[in-house]
Amino acid sequence: MKPNPDADPYTPHSGDRRWSALHYDLRLGYRVATNRLDASATVTGRALVPLDRIVLDLHGLRVDRVDVDGTRAAKVATGTHKVTVTPAAPIAAGDDFSVHLRYRGAPRPLRSPWGQIGWEELTDGVIVAAQPTGAPSWFPCNDRPDDKATYRFEVTAESGYDVVANGDLLGSERARAGTTWAYAVTEPMATYLATVQIGRYRTTTLRGTPAVTVHHPADMTAAVRTDFGRVPDMIALYGDVFGPYPFSSYGIVVTDDELEIPLEAHGLAVFGRNHVDGEHGTDRLIAHELAHQWWGNSVTAGRWRDIWLHEGFACYAEWLWSEHRGGDSADVLADRHRQALLAGPQDLVVADPGAREMFDDRVYKRGALALHALRRTFGDAVFTAALRSLGDRHRHGTVAPTDVYAAVAHAAGTTELAVRRVTGPWIDEPGVPGLPTTVAG
Repeated sequence: MKPNPDADPYTPHSGDRRWSALHYDLRLGYRVATNRLDASATVTGRALVPLDRIVLDLHGLRVDRVDVDGTRAAKVATGTHKVTVTPAAPIAAGDDFSVHLRYRGAPRPLRSPWGQIGWEELTDGVIVAAQPTGAPSWFPCNDRPDDKATYRFEVTAESGYDVVANGDLLGSERARAGTTWAYAVTEPMATYLATVQIGRYRTTTLRGTPAVTVHHPADMTAAVRTDFGRVPDMIALYGDVFGPYPFSSYGIVVTDDELEIPLEAHGLAVFGRNHVDGEHGTDRLIAHELAHQWWGNSVTAGRWRDIWLHEGFACYAEWLWSEHRGGDSADVLADRHRQALLAGPQDLVVADPGAREMFDDRVYKRGALALHALRRTFGDAVFTAALRSLGDRHRHGTVAPTDVYAAVAHAAGTTELAVRRVTGPWIDEPGVPGLPTTVAG
């Protein structure tokens, strides 16, 4: 497959910049026992240029029929990764359109430079972990992080399984064919953050605003209440520093399987059984995944090269939580991770790490250290004001590093150049600089 010259160079085969998605209505019938998906998707979009064809990302699933604005498509060409739809009549620039697709198959994860991503079978259920390009493993989409849309999900699975998806639960209805669960996402969401989790779960609700709902195996109730019992306090802390929690709900799924790492989704986080010990052993991971609701899920990097805007911020949020709880301070953690960086290779530039290295741990730690350098240079008041302004201004939108520099400069009453002098050695250069030795008042 030829790369799209207008695509993100880190994901050159994904997305189409000639149109933008507005809403996805996904209706999925899934059999856990056989890994069989029978589905339909109605994608509402807007043409950004005149369109004689609509290209969607979809991987490994058979398309049975496509209609555009209620009329059968003139032509449908399917490949391993794409569906190209020719409407009966061209679509003018600026016009909205609706594409309805019926499709089916046995969904499976995609092989990628970052491992297996997308729809994946568990021992007894399903997990969807799609970052960065796994969304087409289960629904047709315009797979770009900067193309956010609203969503509605209706998922039918065998009765006895719980279905968890993004957004607010509208209800569930049991019938002979199984139980149908409906969810709605009213805030714009990136495709890679869309998820469906299926398993035999119990539900535990934790106090707080918003209420925190944990879906977990039945034998883990006590451990879940202990390990996730601090989440409402984390939300309160991050609300003070980052601004109000950006979504209407927060859900957590604990799978019965062990997982290599936890993962974030819009309004959700997913952990494996191995991440819950009933002794707060994974507090750091819980704090990290929660922070992504602000940085990554609400405020989303428009380009994958800027992933430090997700991971550096979430990593620094771990340090803020440790400090808040009376553990190691951000100063102590910053020095510790700086020393670790000095002991390792210094050949990665966070501003453009390369597609294969964008999830390298140095992106996380150097991004966090850049934020700590800003905090030490300009002080807590400026740091907090800048983050709250950034989160509010770009809420449910996309962001670039220049937006961060502008927010700090405005809060500090200085220039963006002065801000970049602080962050540049961490973000734009491969060496390991020192941290500011004095702290602003």
